[in-house]
Amino acid sequence: MNIKKALITSAGKDRQNLPLQKLIDRDGNEKSILNIFIEDILKAGIEEIGIVVRPGDEKAYSSVAGNFSNKLEFVKQKEPLGYGHAIYCAKDFIGNTPFLHLVGDHLNISRVNEGCAAKVVRIAKSEKCSVSAVQPTNESLLPYFGAIGGKRIQGKQGLYKIEKVIEKPTPTEAEQDLIVPGLRASNYLCFFGTHVLTSTVFSILENLLNKSKNLTSVTLSDALNELCKHEQYLAIEDNGWRYNLGEKYGYLTAQLALALNGVDRDVVLSNLLEILAMQKLGENNNR
Repeated sequence: MNIKKALITSAGKDRQNLPLQKLIDRDGNEKSILNIFIEDILKAGIEEIGIVVRPGDEKAYSSVAGNFSNKLEFVKQKEPLGYGHAIYCAKDFIGNTPFLHLVGDHLNISRVNEGCAAKVVRIAKSEKCSVSAVQPTNESLLPYFGAIGGKRIQGKQGLYKIEKVIEKPTPTEAEQDLIVPGLRASNYLCFFGTHVLTSTVFSILENLLNKSKNLTSVTLSDALNELCKHEQYLAIEDNGWRYNLGEKYGYLTAQLALALNGVDRDVVLSNLLEILAMQKLGENNNR
């Protein structure tokens, strides 16, 4: 598989500005979240990056991309018609080639030198099929993720054959359809926001969108559930950390995670301990 293009979705209502915000990366430098995405994508060997945006947001994205702006091509989603429609808008940009896809409102932090994007691209090339990153997730978090059901592939650690995909399943749905042998009780394999997909996904999305009376209800998970019926589709387990930037304290949590896994770890830990000590002292003085 020749994977040279990537797609970031960032046109969702109230979420289109998330990648424009800045954080201190693990190397100690301030960067936009978009630039953190781009660096990980380029490390995976990608040459062209498409971003699905709302019309009028192109200038803001080009500005924060800085030296990477020449790597970007903007795909406009004229109306906020949902995640599945956002992916479909990039059909002409992607063409008939497989592509890397990242969700623009989630930040993934790897525990190892190889980032999640590079890992998924590597597995997709070796297995010659679509691959999604997944992580064992407690059932209490199912309302936030798409989840898969399937079977482990013998002799290949952390690799699964996907047989079913459900977007934000209920615990009952997960128990009935998404049990994966070998996982801890009440744990399911949920998406990590990073995929390599074949262009087959566009024909599936087109069919789903044409049939739907409500375009916003068509999700990528709907298309992926069909994809696994038409061709081989695998999941690779990733043990990194994922952070939903759109949640309450999402930026704060992501920033702490970057800091505690970066060059300024000792300074940040010292500052946190000082804050906790001062709070404790204040509580004692008020008694």
